[in-house]
Amino acid sequence: MRILKTLEELRSWRRTLRDPLGFIPTMGYLHKGHLSLVRHAQQECASTLVSIFVNPTQFSPNEDFSRYPSDIKRDLKLLAPLGVNGVWIPEVQEIYPAGFQTTVHVTRLTQPLEGRVRPGHFDGVATVITKLFHAATPQRAYFGQKDAQQVLAMRQMSRDLNFPVDIIACPTVREPDGLALSSRNSYLARDQRAVAGILHRSLVAAKISYENGERRAGALRKTMLRILAEEPSARPDYVSIANVATLEELEAVNEEALFSLAVRIGSTRLIDNFLLERGVWQTGRIAGAPTVAQEVYALNY
Repeated sequence: MRILKTLEELRSWRRTLRDPLGFIPTMGYLHKGHLSLVRHAQQECASTLVSIFVNPTQFSPNEDFSRYPSDIKRDLKLLAPLGVNGVWIPEVQEIYPAGFQTTVHVTRLTQPLEGRVRPGHFDGVATVITKLFHAATPQRAYFGQKDAQQVLAMRQMSRDLNFPVDIIACPTVREPDGLALSSRNSYLARDQRAVAGILHRSLVAAKISYENGERRAGALRKTMLRILAEEPSARPDYVSIANVATLEELEAVNEEALFSLAVRIGSTRLIDNFLLERGVWQTGRIAGAPTVAQEVYALNY
């Protein structure tokens, strides 16, 4: 496993690799969700590269950049047994040299949901991913479905800028109570962690209501809010049932919709979603569950 620090090192090393290259961009403090992205890439690609870079431009001034969890030694220890070809760990000045003044902006897809609550966030994401793609020249890039809006925005950006990169969304990996794995889960105090599964429960409740025949998006949103209201420490930023391509809010749900929410528990902000695509639910999987059938059953019932 080659550890790379500079752009020059990365480009020189990249010329030695067999294609296709699968790329997993991360901000570090890796968990089983990140490792599942690596395994997906290894199944489909001849070579794999992971980047670890806490990107300052996707944090607003009042967000948690200064305390975002980081442990590079731990991350490398987790990656080493997987047979990753390389790990790129650039410094901030390597990505944003002195005098940097260019931003990549995806318009409509980044306005609702996370974009409304976190202005400027997706400009930072789009800019850094553009730079990472230029540097690593992968054929495939792997993202978690938990960040569904990010996946859609990166697909749009890749098309618009003619990147020859397939954006692959991989299933959300979950704790046994359904909580989606996230580096920010480490912020949760014990009592907060005990109730954080309520995000998943609210999504499950809406899913069950849909399967029982409810098609009114407003009623399904109310179901999600009703579950969240059962936990006084859960403060929703939004609940959404939106078009899977445009993220416009739906009035009625047929066979495609993105059910998503963002909830603050204490000072920690968590997001999650279920994707209904062509009548099939994409809800993720329990970490360590032995079979797909058991994973789906454990999540949904």
